[in-house]
Amino acid sequence: MLEALRSLEPDLVICHRSPWNEIEDKSMLGPGARLIVFLRLLAAYPALLLAYLRTPQHNRVVVPYPGILDVLVLYPFARLRGARICWDMFLSAYDTIVIDRQMIRKGSLFAKLLYSTEWLATRAAATILLDTCEHARYIAALYRLPLSRTGTVWVGVEGDVFTPVSNPPAGMPVKVLFYGQFIPLHGLPVIVEAICEIASRSEAPAMEFTIIGTGQEQPAVDAMIKLHQLKNVKRIPWVDYRLLAQKIAEASICLGVFAAKGKAARVIPNKVFQILAARRPLVTMDCPAIREIIAPGRSIRLVRPGDPFDLANALITLAQELCDPAKSVEIHKAAQKEMTTVGMTVVRDQLASALETQ
Repeated sequence: MLEALRSLEPDLVICHRSPWNEIEDKSMLGPGARLIVFLRLLAAYPALLLAYLRTPQHNRVVVPYPGILDVLVLYPFARLRGARICWDMFLSAYDTIVIDRQMIRKGSLFAKLLYSTEWLATRAAATILLDTCEHARYIAALYRLPLSRTGTVWVGVEGDVFTPVSNPPAGMPVKVLFYGQFIPLHGLPVIVEAICEIASRSEAPAMEFTIIGTGQEQPAVDAMIKLHQLKNVKRIPWVDYRLLAQKIAEASICLGVFAAKGKAARVIPNKVFQILAARRPLVTMDCPAIREIIAPGRSIRLVRPGDPFDLANALITLAQELCDPAKSVEIHKAAQKEMTTVGMTVVRDQLASALETQ
């Protein structure tokens, strides 16, 4: 997004302070770490506002994700300078914390406070950016906004990090990769149940699963792996971001998300864009959001949300085909046609379109 903004506006001025220093996984913050981040955030605003007030004359301010407090703090100063705010909301904190992850009880005082704060931020921004059209429709309905106030900009992928790779190593076992935060959206229990189902099928070729990540559901997922004694599952807690491309290159099949309902049907995770850019065979859930960029094909298998048996069937079928040299070549040739890199150029054009309507 930042690269796209610089492309659209060579004289872009950035006012930035980060409260996230030395914090890698934001989903696993304890109470003490949350307090430190909050205090850093409060301390940053005087310097941010001073830097903003010193910027040259302008008519638009883009506030990146998460930006809820940023939008509210900035609003009176932006009005003072005659500038409109474009907020890259990306996702709703209320939807994520209260509805999707259920970390806070819906209807509680904090849930109502979070909704009200986000509601105010949606009113302060002239344009609100979401990552898919389906997600934009949901947010417009959730906060009773005209759909015209929203814009869609895909997450995209860094073209210098995730590039098309050569065919994976031939032979057995077939290597299957999942990486991401262990949150409900990703449907890790569905993946583990599918692995159990595959283990019970005599027709299934040998598969080796690598699961990378940490997060909210990690204890439960690791307990499932241990309970079912899944010897063909390799667990890696964390991989440096720039090494993910290597992990994708080593895999024969890459997995997307599989949650039964909720936000998973409205968004396209960054891993999907990365896998598409690498041209690796992909298995992920079928939903309105994913259909905005891809359709089922030889290299892309879409399965029913929350259905481990459908996922197991898709993985077995795809693995069997990859074990056949002729079919494997067909699949990887198809990937060159069926998959695409959503890079900075696409993001820039979508962002330019959204800003034009502001």
